[in-house]
Parts: sequence; C-alpha cells; structure tokens
Amino acid sequence: MDFSLLLVIAVALSGAIYLLDVLLLKPKRRQRVATAEANTQEGLDAPTREKLLKEPWPVDYARSFFPVLLVVLVVRSFIIEPFQIPSGSMRPTLEVGDFILVNKFAYGLRLPVVNTRFLEVDDPERGDVMVFRFPDEPSVNFIKRVVGMPGDRIRYEGKQLYVNGEPVVKELIEEGPEGSPQQLLLEERMGNSVHLIYNNPRDPGPQMREIEVPEGHYFTMGDNRDHSNDSRFWGFVPEENIVGRAFAVWMHWDGGLPSFTSVRRIE
Repeated sequence: MDFSLLLVIAVALSGAIYLLDVLLLKPKRRQRVATAEANTQEGLDAPTREKLLKEPWPVDYARSFFPVLLVVLVVRSFIIEPFQIPSGSMRPTLEVGDFILVNKFAYGLRLPVVNTRFLEVDDPERGDVMVFRFPDEPSVNFIKRVVGMPGDRIRYEGKQLYVNGEPVVKELIEEGPEGSPQQLLLEERMGNSVHLIYNNPRDPGPQMREIEVPEGHYFTMGDNRDHSNDSRFWGFVPEENIVGRAFAVWMHWDGGLPSFTSVRRIE
C-alpha cells in the first residue's frame, strides 16, 4: 500500500470538496436564507436559519480533515518522515524494532508519489545512513549506509572495503559481542562518519571485484556486513530513488511496551 499516494488522494479530495463548498454550495445556502427571509415578515427563527445553513456531511468532514491532512502531507513529504526498522541488516547501528526519523529536506525537496526532486539542497555523503526506494521494487523502502559516491571505485575483498583503491579504516572494538565468538564488533571511519559494524571472520561472505559507481547513482552497504542485502548483490541506487537521510532513533518497540531509552542520534 502506497501511503503517500493515499495521503495525496485524501488531501486532494477533501480540498476539492471544501473548495466546492466555499465557491458554490455555501453561497447557495446563504441565498436560500435570504430568499426565505424575504418571504416572511417575522423573519426566520434560529432553528430554521441553522437548518438552511447547515453544511452537508461530506463538507463538514472535508472542512475538519483537510487542514490536518495537508499539514501531515507537507511534514511527511518535505520535512520529516518516520520509519520502522524491519531487519537486522544495519546492526549494530539500528536494531529490529527501532523507529527512526528521516530528514526529507537534507537531499532536496521531492514531489510526493513521483519522488522527483524540484529543489536541490545537498547530495548524500559517504557514510550517511540513507533511506531509498529499492531499485528492484520501488514500493519497498530500504535503509543502508552510503559507501560509494558517483565516480568512486568500490571493492570488497576479505572483509575489507576499498574506496578508490584505499582501504577504509576500521578498528577492532570487541571480539565476540553478545557471546558469539564468530562476530567481531569494529569501528569504521568513512568520510565524516565514525560508526560500528559487524563482521564474521568465519563467514567468507561476498567478494566483489572493483567497480565504478556511475553518475547519478550511489553504492550502499549494511553495517551488518555479512547479513545485508545491499548493493553488492543488486547494484546501485539511482538518485531518483532517494527518500532521505536517517538522523535519529526516537523509539524502540519489539512487541512489548515501547521503549524510549534508546533515543539517540544515528551516526
């Protein structure tokens, strides 16, 4: 279900009904009141006047909901949109059940539904955590880290990421976090971003020869490097598929009581 499309339709329909009432129906109701008053010497009593001026129920609902829906559409399309993390591909940065906020303004303003950028603000930077429409199924949103910019040469070999021939710096933080000797927690430095990643030294994982990121596209990877369906498998993210930059976790919910103790900035 495309919520953006439903929201646009709801705003357009309620706005059209509201405008129709302002331009056509409301003047007709007032005219009926004036005609009725002209045909009686005593004037209209309050209940009769109220009945003649009463809005039809579609107009009443449209007048009530239109401003609310319009504000939601503007905020969600151009400022901030909430998302929920459905998988562990971005662990340890993001956990399953995290509710995140995405900055829709960071990479330029885009028209809802069609996602066409009409105002340029900035472009993604290496190290950003980005939400985008999955190229193979645009109705599905993915979240990954940007590791390759247009024109970059990317290679992934022996658990090591290379950008333009240089290895991305990473440092071992902990061996076997969460009691798993096969999992390494590492700190990775990429551009202005310093973040944590997982690697499993016993899992050979995908190997990728050096490729060049084409213009207008980005190369993305999950922080859970051995358990992420990312650009290593399906290719590049086109610029027109970008949704926004994830910047904060505001709640965590795994089916029990919602937790606000994990509110934090996304690095």
